[in-house]
Amino acid sequence: MSRVLIFDTTLRDGEQSPGATMTTPEKLQMAHQLDRLGVDVLEAGFPVSSPDEFSAVQRIAAEVRRPVIAALARATDLDIERAAAALDRAAHARLHVFLATSGIHLDHKLGISEDQCVDRIGQAVTMARRYVDDVEFSPEDATRTDRGFLRRAVQTAVDAGATTVNIPDTVGYTCPDEYRRIIEGLLATVHGMENVVLSVHCHNDLGLAAANSIAAVQAGARQIECTVNGIGERAGNASMEEIVMAFAVRQDLLPFVTGVRTEEIYRSSRLLSSLTGIYPQPNKAIVGRNAFAHEAGIHQAGVIRHPATYEIMRPDQVGVPESTLVLGKHSGRHAIGKRCRELGYELDEEALRRVYQRVIDIAEKKRQVLDEDLLAVLQTGGVTDNGQRFELMSLEVTCGGASSLARVQLTDSIFPTQEAEAEGNGPLAAAFAAIDQLVAIDVVLDDMTIIPATSGGDAVGKVHLKASVQGKSFTGRGASTDIVLAAANAYLHIINKAVRFGVVTPHAFEFAHNFWGV
Repeated sequence: MSRVLIFDTTLRDGEQSPGATMTTPEKLQMAHQLDRLGVDVLEAGFPVSSPDEFSAVQRIAAEVRRPVIAALARATDLDIERAAAALDRAAHARLHVFLATSGIHLDHKLGISEDQCVDRIGQAVTMARRYVDDVEFSPEDATRTDRGFLRRAVQTAVDAGATTVNIPDTVGYTCPDEYRRIIEGLLATVHGMENVVLSVHCHNDLGLAAANSIAAVQAGARQIECTVNGIGERAGNASMEEIVMAFAVRQDLLPFVTGVRTEEIYRSSRLLSSLTGIYPQPNKAIVGRNAFAHEAGIHQAGVIRHPATYEIMRPDQVGVPESTLVLGKHSGRHAIGKRCRELGYELDEEALRRVYQRVIDIAEKKRQVLDEDLLAVLQTGGVTDNGQRFELMSLEVTCGGASSLARVQLTDSIFPTQEAEAEGNGPLAAAFAAIDQLVAIDVVLDDMTIIPATSGGDAVGKVHLKASVQGKSFTGRGASTDIVLAAANAYLHIINKAVRFGVVTPHAFEFAHNFWGV
């Protein structure tokens, strides 16, 4: 069977999905999970785009040592220099250079001729090879590029020293048969392709990204660029889990293998959803909430008698957990830390303290604490992903009348513990207003999602907020059996991020303390 490389671009192309922006610590957390997942290449970001992006790529390159770490660069000197600098400490570095080749892009975006395009490709790949031995070139919008010119562009990149050539279906335009012919044509006509890895990168605008990627592999491609949950711009990218499991389930028709540890798929999906607040639709293949659910009586009866009647893969193959009782209110830190390690989380003392307290709080409110409950805590702030300037110590809410009243108490790493109370149109609005009085910044909520981690009236609820602070977008998350408390923690999570990124200054908080006399 042929080995297919998995090039994961969740942290680069996936993060370009609207609302999916992650902080550097969040990116690093996801990068370590992608390492555990077993991806071959991890595209960490686009270093020239911002100082934060450069820093994220630099930290991932320094800390994640097994996979190849790739950084994206346009075919310009500055982009290539910045990408190379960000990858300087990588154990295995790849520069990924791209330039558009389709007529519509050359005419309306770049304003250059085909000859100028070819010259830039040759110069960029040659320059990139001066920094690293592993250079990938992508002719952007390849599937809408004239076939003759596409061959010329690819030949130029190969002659200049590209070790991987990627053929992107940038706008999700192609279909499987057409894509197969494009791949076969390049392999047959470009000299030196036998020494180069041919890669494919498909978008899902027509819902064909996974099918196109598989067709390309059948035609001879040996690297697939994809993302966890299929996240990405517009309708998304090819879904990593769909492609990998298609190979695993249909070995009779698809004799290909990957290095992905499939039992880590579900955890990777859940972590990404928790970090971005973007969850797969319930009927999403492999990782959707209903992927292994059976409601029809005939289906239920069949699965009880033999799972293969209606399941073509076992839930445990992709890491879908069984709900099991693991903790209670009498559990100690050691037991909680041990279960966290079993679920794949190594916690330092401070993180364990936070998780322990939240688990005990949950255990006092519900009889059973399940793995899903613990995962909700771990994925929604139990593990610190940025500096915690403020922490919520208590929240009391009175509601049921014309307005609600909330009293909050915050600890502050700089100023003394503070209390404030405020009214609002409902308990959430009151809690947010009370926090606003203490931190004195303007948080504009854009979206809120509430998701139950488990079933039943005592379920742990996860709250994801999206908000703007001084015109910059942030996401926040919290989890609790009390949905108001979960939302307040998510709101505070946004504020702590805004402080960490310097969007708001300490003077605003000092003003709040002086104004309220605390």
